Amino acid sequence: MSVTEYFSSDYAEARKKFIDAAREAGATHERFVNPEKGPNGEELSTDIAWLGPRDADNVLVTMSATHGAEGFCGSGVQVGWFKSGRAARLPANMALLQIHAINPFGFAWIRRTNEDNVDLNRNFVDFNHPLPVNDGYVKYQDIICPKEWSDEIAAKTSAEIDRLIEELPPLVMQGAVSSGQYVDPNGVFYGGTRPTWSRKTLGTIIETHLTSRKRVGIIDYHTGLGPRGYGERIGDGGPGNPAWDRAQDWWGDLTSSDDGSSTSAPLHGTNLNGMVALMPGVEVTSIALEYGTRPLHDVLLAVRSDAWLHAYGDLNSDQGRAIKAFVRDAFYQDADDWKQMIWSRGIDTQEIALARLAD
Repeated sequence: MSVTEYFSSDYAEARKKFIDAAREAGATHERFVNPEKGPNGEELSTDIAWLGPRDADNVLVTMSATHGAEGFCGSGVQVGWFKSGRAARLPANMALLQIHAINPFGFAWIRRTNEDNVDLNRNFVDFNHPLPVNDGYVKYQDIICPKEWSDEIAAKTSAEIDRLIEELPPLVMQGAVSSGQYVDPNGVFYGGTRPTWSRKTLGTIIETHLTSRKRVGIIDYHTGLGPRGYGERIGDGGPGNPAWDRAQDWWGDLTSSDDGSSTSAPLHGTNLNGMVALMPGVEVTSIALEYGTRPLHDVLLAVRSDAWLHAYGDLNSDQGRAIKAFVRDAFYQDADDWKQMIWSRGIDTQEIALARLAD
């Protein structure tokens, strides 16, 4: 089977491929149904597959579609891991847990965000305490998320953002746009006002399957930043943080958004930090695997135009369809060479994690 056949053209196809591949590999399957429907009225769900002993001390977790539109990438690696036969070669006392489409709404609707326009990777904050403040977003909100949209407005605001990225210190403007904000429910990188369905579902999965383990490795698949097709391994924290140091020892080429070595700005409320907090007493080693697609200028434009479209536009208009096609291409490069790069880096990353968990 060609590597390209592991990838899918939409959420429904990806879900079917994942379930079929998991069952063929002998994995057990569970489903968590989302309350919303897909663009064709289809039922949406997060699906998980468990392979290996139920009492395994060590578990490797992979997760796709934290940002829904990025789900094509992680789903392809997850399907391929089963279809290629690699899943059958688990080390002793090891299990594999694959979490497919943790944000099924975003995957189906080609949105990074969920049914409430919430970015799941900004939602893992303590809502009983004051929320993070992003002064940069507030300052530049009218540029980042204008309430009217046209080719002229897109070009003008994009040029202004590009100018500010060049003029301000490194990652300051990118942080203003993407680090997370909790004031504009129609805006970009919105963290929400309460835990989302996806966050609660992830908590249930962790409580049921992971809290009694000794060691857990997590790989969360993302796209949109960095050189096309390259998979950047981004760790939590930075040098001196035991979990980051352990991940660096595993993979050897880690970057950190906290020390400026990553293509990502520092983020509020990430799911990896949230997952670790739910597993006290478990040694957790986690990374985000971030694959490049298009230039940052295009990716930010896709995020901004999609936010405008769902807040103020018409999905069924020519403009709406053009924006959706642009968003899809910003997070999923439907090209054989890109898929091969995603697959090669993904299996290498997972095989290293399995070997180190088995040490």
